[in-house]
Amino acid sequence: MTTIDLAGRARAALESLGVDPARYGSGDLMARSPISGAGLFGVRATPPAEADAVIGAAHAAFAEWRLTPAPVRGSLVKRLGELIAAHKEALADLVTIEAGKIRSEALGEVQEMIDICDLAVGLSRQLYGRTMPSERPGHRLQEQWHPLGVVGVISAFNFPVAVWSWNAAVALVCGDPVVWKPSELTPLCALGCDALLRRAMAERGAPAGLAGLILGGREAGAALADDPRVALVSATGSTRMGRDVGPRVAARFGRSLLELGGNNAVIVAPSADLDLAVHSMVFAAAGTAGQRCTSQRRLIVHESIADAVVAKLAAAFERLPAGDPFADGVLLGPLINPAAHEAMRAALASVADAGGEVVCGGEALDVGLGGTWVRPALVRLPRQSGPALIETFAPILYVLTYTDFDEALALHNAVPQGLSGGIFTSDAAEAERYLSPAGADTGIANVNVATSGAEIGGAFGGEKETGGGRESGSDAWKAYMRRTTNTINYSGTVRLAQGVDFTG
Repeated sequence: MTTIDLAGRARAALESLGVDPARYGSGDLMARSPISGAGLFGVRATPPAEADAVIGAAHAAFAEWRLTPAPVRGSLVKRLGELIAAHKEALADLVTIEAGKIRSEALGEVQEMIDICDLAVGLSRQLYGRTMPSERPGHRLQEQWHPLGVVGVISAFNFPVAVWSWNAAVALVCGDPVVWKPSELTPLCALGCDALLRRAMAERGAPAGLAGLILGGREAGAALADDPRVALVSATGSTRMGRDVGPRVAARFGRSLLELGGNNAVIVAPSADLDLAVHSMVFAAAGTAGQRCTSQRRLIVHESIADAVVAKLAAAFERLPAGDPFADGVLLGPLINPAAHEAMRAALASVADAGGEVVCGGEALDVGLGGTWVRPALVRLPRQSGPALIETFAPILYVLTYTDFDEALALHNAVPQGLSGGIFTSDAAEAERYLSPAGADTGIANVNVATSGAEIGGAFGGEKETGGGRESGSDAWKAYMRRTTNTINYSGTVRLAQGVDFTG
């Protein structure tokens, strides 16, 4: 596939999604594809004054949207989900073109958007508060959840559409306008999503400023982080990015929801089904070319089975078909850019200093398309140090061995990040210990499932340097609302709590 083919396919997808042609074709922000490594065409970045106006319009729309009944807000998200389903192929095209995902992963990401819309529509009738008993006769206590305000979304290249939808669908049913600053590496995906939401808004009569899109680099994200009209900033990206965004939002007493780095591990116990474990871990380590926040970075395997597991993984890595991510049978797409390969090479170069050995992989692959492909790397380390403590956004799997289960848990938790983890075992006691309060310190902990592939029904997020945020299902909706506690006195007399008497 040539660069001209990619550009033509991208234009066709944008046209089918109803994107205004004035927003792409030329501009100061270049849309690129990791498949070819070349630019496609220009996209118009959002000037600072216009970004300010977008935030202002969202802030104004909040006054109307917060008073719109939640089930009516849900009807907007229902229509958005219908439009996404009708344009699933076109959106998946843009995901593959801009992020390099193989076809099944791109389609799966768009399916996540449809699923979160379904969840949010149901949620629009379930934004429950509570009623609590009062200690005072003739009084009642209740808890209410109200819309919070403008939600700013900053997303990363590796999930260019799903992460926006996790935030947007839930925020909209909660009564919040949404302003989105996507990765500058995936502006076309953002234009496509924005066009579908605007169509849904027009069909449902939603306020014009309810959804906004700001295209640009770091300065565009800073505009969201610093603006007091943005009540919540939901930012997905590196820990380094979170260290910048979090304090900026906190300085103005805004809220932040951070989904940051992951250095995810899987424990493989002697009782594990090794075929199940290896099959699962190959996707976790090599899926999306190792460019997921939930990608498996570390394997902690019992010393009695380590050689067998490493041999199976090495054989699987060597067999992974790489090439055109649109083609059937291809499982390994490109890295996002050459800089990602440089980071991978630097990490592998440090393995010897840590006393380790590169078992296989790490070499560049020439698939004849011009992008940056690499063979996933498998590395054995004598101890958890050096490169294994750092999240390199590339397909590297570090192998560590353990003797007893306490040692395995200690290795699992001894990294700064705490996003996802897993254990493969047939020992029920080990599984329960892994899930216990003294077990995995990650926000996502799996048994006989590897680190990638979370479902939208559960809250997604992690602890420690992952940022502590939660998106998607469960009660993650509460991050997008404010809570009030109400006291209602129907007694006709003044009664103070805790028995206080102030009658004089």
